[in-house]
This record gives sequence, structure tokens and C-alpha cells, in this order.
Amino acid sequence: MTDPVADWHRLAATTVLLDGFHALKHALRFGAEVPVAVTADRTAALALADELAPDVRDALAALLTEVPHGTYTSLVPRPHPTAVAALAVRPSRESHLARLARTPRTAPVVVLDNPRNLGNAGAVIRLAAGLGATGVVTTGTVDPWHPTVVRGGAGLHFATAVERLTVGELPPGPLFALDPEGDDLRGVKLPDDAVLAFGSERAGLSPELRARADHLLSLPMRPQVSSYNLATSVAMTLYHWSAGFAAPL
Repeated sequence: MTDPVADWHRLAATTVLLDGFHALKHALRFGAEVPVAVTADRTAALALADELAPDVRDALAALLTEVPHGTYTSLVPRPHPTAVAALAVRPSRESHLARLARTPRTAPVVVLDNPRNLGNAGAVIRLAAGLGATGVVTTGTVDPWHPTVVRGGAGLHFATAVERLTVGELPPGPLFALDPEGDDLRGVKLPDDAVLAFGSERAGLSPELRARADHLLSLPMRPQVSSYNLATSVAMTLYHWSAGFAAPL
């Protein structure tokens, strides 16, 4: 019988931390390889599965090992209210790049241009997975698989292709960049193979990405309101794509 704590220490540096019941639930639903999972309360975790995720209840029962609460808290940087944590194998970069480059696409790719807020990046990945985007690409220095981003994504990194690229490496497809000087989004039909780029809330789009854009689009906004939250901007744009039409001008 293997020792889950020993396995955790052996694997922690090379795997993805799944922080909480919901992150583990989503990762399992989308085929993540999870070599070790622990909980401070196995009965409570399986009760949650019975209530919220019966589709992965058997997988969770086979994976979860109960450990003392002090042991659990020693394994994670910030204990989750569900007292569940797991380690998952990160999908190969090669497989994600192949998915992002494959054409024709049936859903857009979201690009976060030099994002700064890790929680916002995680929220974008969560909603992109929910709306069926092909993937989420970041530029700049932030690792989109940082533990804080994964926590914000609630395990849904495994439901879409998440990678960091340079502007020159972006996937093929018409590049629509969100910019206050762009055309009103409501008058544009977004194609399925679109690449949708969003700048940071403070700095906006980088000059490099803005120059490469095929189209500049703006979101409807009341005068004197400075900006939307990044995840809100992505949600509005992806919802407009999913509706499949352009409103009359």
C-alpha cells in the first residue's frame, strides 16, 4: 500500500495542485490524471460527491485518502473549506499547441495580453471552459498554470487548452482585439475561428498585439465608467459569439 503523503512530497514539484473538492471534481470530469488525492474528512467529501457530483463519486472514492487535519494543512498553502486537495499531471504542451493550431475551429481562442491579476486569469479560464472556448492563451510573464490561477479556475484548466505564448506565436485565425477605440461589438458577428484578445485592466493591449490585430472592437459602456473587470469583458464577448448574430446598428 502506497503512502499518499510520501507520494505527495515526491510529486508536488512537478504536478498541478487541485485546491478543493470542486477543482478535483472538474479535473476528473475532463480526464485529468490524478495520482494522489487527500482529505481531512473523507465522509464529508463523499457526501458532497453524492450531492453535487455523482458522476465522479466512484472515482473520488477510489482516489481519496483521509489524513489528519494537520497533515492536510501542511500540504497546501491555503486550506480549502472542503478540506480536499489533489495533485494532477499537467497536460502536455504539445497536445495543447496542436489543439490551438488545429483548423477549422468550432470555437474561439481567448488571449489575455500580459495579465497581472492571477485570480482574474483563473476566472477567465473557468468561464472560457464553460462557454466552450478552444483555449486560453496568455502572453507575458504570468504562468497560466500558477497555483493561484488554477484555484481561480476551479480545476477547469483541464477542460480547455491553456498555454503561455508570445504574440508572434498566437494561433491562426482573425484576431479581434478589445480596445476602447474599436467598433461596437454588437454590430459584429464573431466567427468560430476568431482569436479574441484582451489587455490588462490598467495597461490595456500591448502595442505589439494591437498592431497585429485584424479588427478592434469595443464593449458598450456608460460614459465616465473607466473599464470592466477582465473576466467580465471576456464573458460579454464570448456570450456575444455564442449568440451567433450581430445586432442591427
